[in-house]
Amino acid sequence: MEIDTAAMLTAGEAALAQASAFAVDYAFSVLGAIILIIAGFIVAGYLERTIGRALSRTHAFDQTLCRFLSKVVRYAVLIMVGVTVLAQFGVQTASILAALGAAGLAIGLALQGTLQNVAAGIMLLVLRPFRVGEYVDASGISGTIEEIGLFATELTSFDGLYVLAPNSELWNKAVTNYSRNPTRRFDLDIGISYSDDINLAHDTLMELARSDDRVIGVPEPEVLVKDLGDSAVTVTLRYWTAASNFWPVQFDLTKAAKEAFDAKGITIPFPQRDVHYVPAEAPRPKRAAGSKSRA
Repeated sequence: MEIDTAAMLTAGEAALAQASAFAVDYAFSVLGAIILIIAGFIVAGYLERTIGRALSRTHAFDQTLCRFLSKVVRYAVLIMVGVTVLAQFGVQTASILAALGAAGLAIGLALQGTLQNVAAGIMLLVLRPFRVGEYVDASGISGTIEEIGLFATELTSFDGLYVLAPNSELWNKAVTNYSRNPTRRFDLDIGISYSDDINLAHDTLMELARSDDRVIGVPEPEVLVKDLGDSAVTVTLRYWTAASNFWPVQFDLTKAAKEAFDAKGITIPFPQRDVHYVPAEAPRPKRAAGSKSRA
């Protein structure tokens, strides 16, 4: 069997020419893809830093939210770069986007609870019902806010315990923020005896409130007769103070009121009850069986 050398050379030259054309065509695509990837990473990093700094200057955005939004911009740019690179090689990007959408839907259904926490975390960071360092109570979940994350919020309870609460639990419940408003009101209730002078108790409590610099003058403190109880007349000292001084002022005024009442002879009675003993009628003696009464 004779080998046609000329035909083989012709076929080899044709294959080499086709390979050269293929290499030239895709060389530009590969070079363009490399340039796009490098440029994409540079642009993504620049936008992440720029947006992060811009949002940090705005007090309406929390630092956690600033980092989250800047990361979202970064990954959005990288995804666009990846789709563009695939398009350079003739890949149908529409089918890839559809597959990514279907995968995202499946992942979203599988991680429904986790994504709910993420959504709640974003809403907490945007609306900011509480900030780091504030003391809050959300239907039993209470403590000082240490960190607001995308999935959970870290708190420290009043007795020093670590609390990790899912964001969805905090978002779906009413939150009481004890630190947000600058001032707070407190009602100090003290019971005095019915035989004591109410006006003297009134003047004593007013003097204590006005002598404490931590008690706010406007609105002015006031003393009210709150209740006529079973064993005492309840007198209330109502005053306003800064939120940071709420507990110290309460403790100090309670102690000072006890000392002032003792010094002026105003008694703080114990709960008491008057008990009246009514003796029962003495039972009649029983007659023995078979006995007869005398006429």
